[in-house]
Amino acid sequence: MKKIKLKDLDTRAPQHLDKQQTKDELAKTLERLSDLQNLLYAESKHSVLIIIQGMDASGKDGLTRDVFTSMNPQGVNVYSFKEPTQNELAHDFLWRVHQNAPAKGMIQIFNRSHYEDVLITRVHGMTDNSTAKQRMEAINDFERLLTRHNDTHILKFYLHISPDEQKQRLEERLSDPSKMWKYNANDFKEAKLWDQYMAYYEEIFEKCNEIPWEIIPADQNWYKSYLVAKKLEELLKSLKMKFPGMKK
Repeated sequence: MKKIKLKDLDTRAPQHLDKQQTKDELAKTLERLSDLQNLLYAESKHSVLIIIQGMDASGKDGLTRDVFTSMNPQGVNVYSFKEPTQNELAHDFLWRVHQNAPAKGMIQIFNRSHYEDVLITRVHGMTDNSTAKQRMEAINDFERLLTRHNDTHILKFYLHISPDEQKQRLEERLSDPSKMWKYNANDFKEAKLWDQYMAYYEEIFEKCNEIPWEIIPADQNWYKSYLVAKKLEELLKSLKMKFPGMKK
């Protein structure tokens, strides 16, 4: 596999793409996804794990809202991985992750994920390269376990935002009353570590790619949501699901 260089990849939609047409197609896709998710839940043979990674302000929360809130909430869970608790730190780093893996019939969304344990921990010197390598091997084994032994289908999305767009969005949290609740002074500090994050993300893409990463241009929310919704629709259609018959 050719190594991914994020600086060479677009963060915006192709210029020829019509915004309104794409938003209209997104709306239709979400209607179909609602039906497909209901079928997934009813059949209860497969599960879906959606991993969403990205820099601060790349739109992880907005993506979750725009794509998944139209679905049956009984069949969709969202889990946001924060700083580990003392109890979680007393276990292996995947312990808390495995507890939140999806049951059959369910779509589970990880807003940030187990990849933080080979990302932010390295940027801040909490994990050395040798430990990170071992953890990436464990992550690959964990994802194989889910796919091979629980019929879990994994989609991994990196929301690819530009530094300029990130800066603009972070600054909006200082002035827009509807976004001030998201303000965290630490986000500006993390933004200064951009190059380090990019280097470690690129290593993740290279070494944890048995289930390939989807690099999603994320400067425009309408395009980001469209791409993710289409990928999920493609996956669910491929499962050839059927409603179960009447229980006797």
